[in-house]
Amino acid sequence: MSPRLPNLDSFYMWTRKISTLVCIITLGFAANAQQDPQFSQNMFLKLPVNPAFAGSNDAICATVAYRNQWVNFDGAPKTGLFTLDAPIRAINSGIGLTLVTDKIGFDETFGVKLAYAYRAKLGSGNLGIGVEGGIQQKSLSGNFIYNDPNDPNIPLGGVSATVPDFGAGIYFNTEKFYIGASSSHLTEGDIDYGQIKTSLARHYYGMIGYTFDLTPSLALKPSVFVKSDEASTQIDANMLLAYNNRFWGGVSYRLEDAIVAMVGMNITNDLKLGYSYDITTSSLNGFSNGTHEILLGYCFNVKSTKSFYMNRNVRFL
Repeated sequence: MSPRLPNLDSFYMWTRKISTLVCIITLGFAANAQQDPQFSQNMFLKLPVNPAFAGSNDAICATVAYRNQWVNFDGAPKTGLFTLDAPIRAINSGIGLTLVTDKIGFDETFGVKLAYAYRAKLGSGNLGIGVEGGIQQKSLSGNFIYNDPNDPNIPLGGVSATVPDFGAGIYFNTEKFYIGASSSHLTEGDIDYGQIKTSLARHYYGMIGYTFDLTPSLALKPSVFVKSDEASTQIDANMLLAYNNRFWGGVSYRLEDAIVAMVGMNITNDLKLGYSYDITTSSLNGFSNGTHEILLGYCFNVKSTKSFYMNRNVRFL
């Protein structure tokens, strides 16, 4: 069974480009050099990497996630995430908010982004075109170790810098199928700590997924998530099995990095809970006890109200 895609030449061309990108990356080399934090449950966390996703659930949705990577590894990444998005039906749009904190060793990042997506009906689904803008605050703090106290590349104390940050994306989804492409840090903002200077690297993302109904109660949900900063590329190949649209479990493989086990459930129709555990397959597997990630999401629909019209009575002007 194949997804029903709109019969539009331009959309087919775009879909083929994304599929080609996925194939190339599958055969390529993957590494962990990207600046942006990663999440194993990426199929539930699209807004942080693609502003065009905003409003696509046609509900007000909030998600909280926490990732403790490479447990017992000194200075390992610890990431917190909050997202909120909602549709604006009156203007065929969606808006979103993303807050992220990420700490790796002496390096700490706080980011806030506002997203806007214009959404339009396209064939059997909806197409979103989105942009985002915000800031990233980067800081370095800790007990720095140095051999030369006059080395200008090592700060004597904590330093921080804030840069504007922008991104854009495109996202198409039907009831069973989704595909998207996006880019973050478009302006590659300079991070100036005074004597120390660096910059944000532009990142690129691709995602694709489909739901196969095996039986009335079982559904198979494969998906692929791609991320690259041009210097290095990663690919996550995911496979989830859902039961009665309430419980799910599955595995993911991150090329040359980890095998991931995932479980979750819809506690209610509006509230979901997910957990994943990464088993490191790289050379770091002897130095950590894996990676834990937990996710909590809540969505609720806002019923449309009927328009209210008031006619003037000539007796009451």
